[in-house]
Amino acid sequence: MLKKLLCLALSCAMLAGAALPAAAADDASARLAKVTQLVKDVLELDTAQYESFHGDYSEELVPVWTLCWSSEDHSLIVEALEDGTIVGYQEDAPEAVPLYGRGSSLPTFPAGESAACREAAEAFLKKVLRDGESIELEDTTDYNGLWRTGSYYRGEVLLNGLPSPLNYSLSVDAATGRIIRFHRDVTETVSVGGVPAPEAAAEQAKASASLKETLELRLEYVLGTKDTDVARLRYIPERGDTFYVDAQTGETLNNTELEKQMNQDYGMAADAAAPMATAGAGELESKRENGLSAAEQEGVQDMAGVLPKEELDRLLRAETAYGLSGYALASASYSVEKGTDGEPARVWCALRYRMSSGEETCSRTITVDARTGAVERVYSSAPWDRDRVLTEEQALEKAGAYLERLCPDRAESLEHYVRKSYTQSDSAPYFRFQFARKVNGYFFPADIYTVSIDAVTGAVYSMEYDWSDEITFDSAEGIISMDEALDAWLATYEVELGYRLVPQKLSASDGTQKKLMDQGLGYYYGMRLTYGLERDEYCAGIDAKTGNAEYRENLEDEVLSYNDLTGSSAKEAIEKLARYGIGYKTATFRPGRSLTQWDLVCLLASVNGYRLDPETATKEERDSAYYSVYDMGALTRQDRSDAAPITRSTLIKMLLNASGYAPAARLKGIYTTAYTDQSTIPAEDLGYAAIAQALNLTQGAYTGTRPATRGDAALMLCQVLERPAAA
Repeated sequence: MLKKLLCLALSCAMLAGAALPAAAADDASARLAKVTQLVKDVLELDTAQYESFHGDYSEELVPVWTLCWSSEDHSLIVEALEDGTIVGYQEDAPEAVPLYGRGSSLPTFPAGESAACREAAEAFLKKVLRDGESIELEDTTDYNGLWRTGSYYRGEVLLNGLPSPLNYSLSVDAATGRIIRFHRDVTETVSVGGVPAPEAAAEQAKASASLKETLELRLEYVLGTKDTDVARLRYIPERGDTFYVDAQTGETLNNTELEKQMNQDYGMAADAAAPMATAGAGELESKRENGLSAAEQEGVQDMAGVLPKEELDRLLRAETAYGLSGYALASASYSVEKGTDGEPARVWCALRYRMSSGEETCSRTITVDARTGAVERVYSSAPWDRDRVLTEEQALEKAGAYLERLCPDRAESLEHYVRKSYTQSDSAPYFRFQFARKVNGYFFPADIYTVSIDAVTGAVYSMEYDWSDEITFDSAEGIISMDEALDAWLATYEVELGYRLVPQKLSASDGTQKKLMDQGLGYYYGMRLTYGLERDEYCAGIDAKTGNAEYRENLEDEVLSYNDLTGSSAKEAIEKLARYGIGYKTATFRPGRSLTQWDLVCLLASVNGYRLDPETATKEERDSAYYSVYDMGALTRQDRSDAAPITRSTLIKMLLNASGYAPAARLKGIYTTAYTDQSTIPAEDLGYAAIAQALNLTQGAYTGTRPATRGDAALMLCQVLERPAAA
């Protein structure tokens, strides 16, 4: 009891975010009593069942109270403004099921939204929404909600019927119809100055023309999909500033610049460039052998021909661009990267250098091919905010000259590549540059070298690259004009009238704004009626030859879809699984394809969030997927055999084992079935066959020895997830 109350008190304290200001102590009890009564009236609460209560508040723009009721097995936390406006609600009751639950076995499909859940949500919102506010409930339980035990709603709060930056989330327990969680933004906590009237004076057509003028595209080579090595030309958006058009005056607003001004007042201007992280085989520490098995002795041969660290160090010091004079070699780590498709293993060596001068310490790590000394990557650390010796132009010249020595064959096609959204940090100890491959006069930034030059010494501060020699390039003939591309790009948007947060100059005549000014601020967000460009789907750009908009496929958060399901008996099951993110991250499902163990593991692992293409998954992805399925109990480590064909009997066993039926299925002498071929079912499989029949996984003949297909796996998995939740 005491522990539970202590945890609840800590939760409330964290939600409150700040202690009660001393200046407010005199009237705090009266204010707490008032807001508590307002909240009880708004929510029609009967709080007699609770044994304890306390309230805290925090204040940034306006006070937000956190009210906590609790008893031994029941708690309620409500966040509210002083006028009783509800901004947060959380109830934990003994009969309420947690909204999310994840175990080691396969879950069941959630019941989905019920009429009772929607009615409860609508009734709650009717209590807590204010005049001018509305919400169009959209249940999201059916999408990526496999582990949910209730209905879940989220979206935006409309102001005067128009879109706004205010969001909400609402959870309803399916079993009890209780509101379990609720949170919403309110204008008072995110902006100053109130909400403008919803009527627009500026014309939408003129706003559209003004917004088009702010759009910028660049023409580059890109890879169409991960399954092709042919690069083609695409108009790609510049990642630049965000613009709106004021709906009253027609003024074009550069919101990015306004936010920069606001951040300067905060004293929070962020550095645009951070030290580049480096990872990979070269950063792995070599492991010491402890008694060599035959396999280990074979692996040792991978190290044949590597150069000692002294020779690698000599080669690196011979290149003055690395500026190793004064640096001491601190360590050298060798690691092996196993070859694929018959290729020999590669061995990397990461040499780490350090130099100390007074209180300052600098380091440099250079990863090289341990057999040739060819440099793979460079990473350094040095104090920031030093006085620079080099100009940016001088550093760029040094970076280009370094690449000409490092990779002379590739350097011929490399050019300095600049994105408008990137700016150098004034406090960084380096200047950072990118050099991308250029073909037919256009950049292909997938092949790129990133080089940073020390702003004090002129040495190479960091270097990393991506490059492929297997790419072919489409011709640069027959491309549409930039203006045509801009028209096509604008057409992917809707010019939407709505409320948006735009920084505004503070006024001392408003009490809340004066408090911000007293803290040294000159600007803060205000709610402003504007036109802006909005799009529901992510668009990667405009095809330079067809003029078609290209929407990115298979994003992690999107519903999976396939183009080869027509005529398949598994179509409905595959599409239902896909709505929950279960399936393969491919454009085709291939339902008639014979099922392998890896195919099934890939499918089962997607239940736990793994979205993989079985054909292209890396070893690490494969191992992670297998570990997930081991945890389900579908398979043991000893039974792993990626390419092994799966029979219908094995498929059923793996699915039922993963669903927790194994103990029951292994009971002897208690099962019979109605299968026409029961006499052919091995005794040890009869329990699995009977449970499969009860769950409608298969009917008629069992045909356990028949090879299973991907479609069979989808049909049976879908049926397993349809089983009663109590199973």
